[in-house]
Amino acid sequence: MTNNANEHSPADPILALTPGEPAGIGPDLLVRYAQRPRQIRLVAVCDPALLEQRAAHLGLPLKTVSFDPGQPGATRDGGAISVLAVPLRVPVRPGELDSRNSEYVLDTLRLATDGCVEGRFAALVTGPVHKGIINQAGLPFTGHTEFLAELTGGGLPVMMLACPGLRVTLATTHLPLKDVSDAITPAGLERVLRILHGDLVQRFAINTPCILVCGLNPHAGESGYLGREEIETITPVLDRLRREGMKLQGPLPADTLFTPRYLEDADAVLAMYHDQGLPVLKHLGFGHAVNITLGLPIIRTSVDHGTALDLAGSGRAETGSLEAAIAAAITLAR
Repeated sequence: MTNNANEHSPADPILALTPGEPAGIGPDLLVRYAQRPRQIRLVAVCDPALLEQRAAHLGLPLKTVSFDPGQPGATRDGGAISVLAVPLRVPVRPGELDSRNSEYVLDTLRLATDGCVEGRFAALVTGPVHKGIINQAGLPFTGHTEFLAELTGGGLPVMMLACPGLRVTLATTHLPLKDVSDAITPAGLERVLRILHGDLVQRFAINTPCILVCGLNPHAGESGYLGREEIETITPVLDRLRREGMKLQGPLPADTLFTPRYLEDADAVLAMYHDQGLPVLKHLGFGHAVNITLGLPIIRTSVDHGTALDLAGSGRAETGSLEAAIAAAITLAR
């Protein structure tokens, strides 16, 4: 069933999806997802030949339907997918990276993001990219989060991963561990907390969110004996925002914060760095977790895993996280 542009409404959003690294499992996941009839309208922003070739590799039927931005209908038929075409630079073999396709990957993100900013798409769902091969091509790229913020002029992006029962947000994102302490400043921490609190209220409809804040150091600094960031940076920011009415707990030791005693009443956790909070969330919900970028003027969700080059074209890649990312995008868009 194909829908007409005049049928589009906030209750029936059109989502843009970028499969990410063409040699990875992103195309596999999209091909497999497209096999079933869908209640939502989804447009793949990529090379249609890539999806057709990956479908043939997987032994699955797939019809690609050209998406016309002037008449934005999108098929919901099983075995078909609407595509806004972006040409690959060179042909792709599953599992084999080629830096010549790095600009293609960024082009898909640019086109999909423009569509969201201009209102053609209600949200963006992204597949996994390979940061190393993009940088190898001579293109500075630290991750989706930062790149999308640059494209949208969205200021400071905030990275959240969510699964049933837990939301984890990061004060810093893709940084070497040696740079984390210097990156945690009073102004930066306050901006992150304001964005997190605001999006929990506005996008997640939580009137008075409770946010748990990790300390940076073991035992949250042990009263300064294991580091002074908690005393000199984190606590003063929390105290100031509490006086404004935010419900914040912390700084708490990360090794005890992620326990039922604290989490049962929490709406989100703010971790100080990538590997402080995300291993816990991925242990709890890997394969069903969603990456959500807060602080942008568009809605963006993503899978919680990487390119899995060893699984590309094998038929063994699981679609659970992609399904969760699409569901989260629909919820936020509505």
